[in-house]
Amino acid sequence: MIAYYHLPGLFEFYELYRVFLPLYRQHREYFYDWCEIGSIYGAPADALWGGGRVGFGEAEPEKVAALTREFGISARLTFSNSLITEDCLSDRKCNELCRLFENNGTAENGVIIHSDLLLAYLRRRYPGFYFVSSTTKVLTAFDQMEAELNRDEFRYVVPDFRLNKDFEDLFRLSEAQKRKVEFLCNECCWVGCTERKACYENVSRKALGETIEDHICVSPKAGEGYRFSEAMKGPAFIGIEDIQKIYLPNHFSHFKIEGRSLGSAVILEFLLYYMTKPEHQLKVREEIYLDNMLDLF
Repeated sequence: MIAYYHLPGLFEFYELYRVFLPLYRQHREYFYDWCEIGSIYGAPADALWGGGRVGFGEAEPEKVAALTREFGISARLTFSNSLITEDCLSDRKCNELCRLFENNGTAENGVIIHSDLLLAYLRRRYPGFYFVSSTTKVLTAFDQMEAELNRDEFRYVVPDFRLNKDFEDLFRLSEAQKRKVEFLCNECCWVGCTERKACYENVSRKALGETIEDHICVSPKAGEGYRFSEAMKGPAFIGIEDIQKIYLPNHFSHFKIEGRSLGSAVILEFLLYYMTKPEHQLKVREEIYLDNMLDLF
């Protein structure tokens, strides 16, 4: 089986992917043959329908659409705001983004979504998209996640990361259900967090233009920020050996990499770890670093 990675930063890390994707195409031998890019996801900084992370994507949508079209990669708009109202549906910019990406090249594009109100609107207005149930729903109970998998509206469902190692329940899913599960691999959030939903709601309010204070993270290590080395120690972390030896043999093939709010240097480390053969990682790193147009920090 092939592992399909869903990568962060469609608008946030356009400059990185502008360099990485030609390298990935021209030197496929540098990368594991058991994995592919399933999609790149993200949202512009001022997208009213945005959610999940405070957006800072500044790339021009037309350039982003042209890049994913050129390389035949699925683009996913992250419209996971949980507080959408009827008034929000007419937002000009988000509708323009949908028109731009709905039928953009050979790859089918998608929308990551939380709000059922927005889902109904998009299914009616933009039937060319597929839809992904967002991890911002914080589906921590397995029966909640399974019910979401049974919804025909969604092609994929991203459960809460704390279900990643619930193997007894995961392995009993049907083949059709397994094909829809998309695991969040590298989450650095504290597994004991009880305020994850409140954190996401805070981001949704900011996307709607509300002036509010940042959500205060209750994690014991909140002050350290995201560290990949720390995420790797987490009980829910999914590494490449897990993917090869546990998930793929049991017919799970979709894996989401988080990181839209991080720097492009950290995203590069994800691309190296998850996709690049160890003997070629230095070559890939050098190719990226030597591009003078790319700000990696």
